[in-house]
Amino acid sequence: MINLRALALLMLLSLSPTMAWSEEKKVTAEDLANFVATAVANNPELKSTQSRWQMFVSKSRQTGALDDPMFMFKLQNMVARYPVAFDKDPQTAKVIGISQQLPFWGKRALKQEVAQHEAESYKWALEERKLELTRMVKETYYQLYAVDKSLEIVEKNLQILTDFTTIAESKYSVGQGVQQDIYKAGLEKSKMLDLQITLRQQRKSLEANMNYLLYRPDATPIGRIADYELPKQSLSAQQLKETAYEKRPQIKSLTSLTNKGQASRRLAQKEFYPDFNLFFEYMFREESMNDPGYNMFTVGFTFNLPLQRERRQAMVAEASSETTMSQEELNALKNSIGYSVNDLLAQMERRRKLVELYQGGIIPQAEQSLESAVISYKVNKVDFLTLLDGRVNLFNYERELYESLAEYMMKLAQLEAVIGTDLEAVPAITSPPAATSEQSPPPVAVLPTSDHFQHK
Repeated sequence: MINLRALALLMLLSLSPTMAWSEEKKVTAEDLANFVATAVANNPELKSTQSRWQMFVSKSRQTGALDDPMFMFKLQNMVARYPVAFDKDPQTAKVIGISQQLPFWGKRALKQEVAQHEAESYKWALEERKLELTRMVKETYYQLYAVDKSLEIVEKNLQILTDFTTIAESKYSVGQGVQQDIYKAGLEKSKMLDLQITLRQQRKSLEANMNYLLYRPDATPIGRIADYELPKQSLSAQQLKETAYEKRPQIKSLTSLTNKGQASRRLAQKEFYPDFNLFFEYMFREESMNDPGYNMFTVGFTFNLPLQRERRQAMVAEASSETTMSQEELNALKNSIGYSVNDLLAQMERRRKLVELYQGGIIPQAEQSLESAVISYKVNKVDFLTLLDGRVNLFNYERELYESLAEYMMKLAQLEAVIGTDLEAVPAITSPPAATSEQSPPPVAVLPTSDHFQHK
């Protein structure tokens, strides 16, 4: 009688992975777009970068303005014996004047151009920071997805191993099993519990990281991550690189710095020309010593003599070095983009093929192997270790499937950060007829866990 109950329990096990699995928790799935929008709106580091850009925009508006004019008032040629008398000497006068500093033609416009290019570089640095923040949010989001799926699989397998232990105990009690099978099942269950503890700790760390990126209380709970389909990727590496050259904010930032260096060099060359100071003075005189005391005025200008050529040549060299530095940094970035695009595409292709292999081959075969082991174990044709190995192998393949799904999306997020925009925003480019055989495979669907791992 005990043997029949054990076989019935084993048959139930082969038809349904776990009772708890069929009653999936009804939790609202988190929205990735909402996470990204919240991070961009609230992150303090991003706000700091935005304020720095606004600071340099305001600074650029100051550089093109003239210096304030200078007003002058003086008492000229006063007689020491009569300090408050203005009619004791014909040269005594009250003088007022005004002067204005005028840089050489073109200097003001070049100063403003330099400041504008610098402010523009900070503008694109802000956009680059947004890309980086978006990438980090997406990576954390899909890491949470992988951990959640692993926790679901662990919970399912814990229940299955509990059932395995019950079956082994039932067979042992009727003399058809060995006590070692019970210990093996218990050991494997302890391993699962150890993995469960680790995964729960990982999820708490990922939750804290996500809340940090979103700038909200670190104890804010994060719900489950919904299943998704792997998107199509129809652009070639060359098309992605061209898109990056056009869209990547860091390229635009370095281009602005290169333009700034060129404008600074032209400004340094203008320093070899003098600046001017225009002035006007008016003298109020009084009649004294038969002098009618007519009022007088003075008009003139002064300019500096640019004789310190060594200093000015150093300014030109400094600006030239700045231009070269920015240009080489731009070349290095383009080279890095080329490598990153090819590397990420290769990794994404590998992950996509792994997902297709797991879904279409390995996992169904592992399920069939486990089903065969269950049937054979019922009639004592295989030992308990074979049954346990089949369950562990299927468990590992299930985890690797979801890790590949999450890794693909993380690499996609990195690729979008490299090219500077979402791939959905890049218009598809029609391939020539000769290249139609290299079209991307259709999107890979992620089935709900309760359907995907249903044993037959």
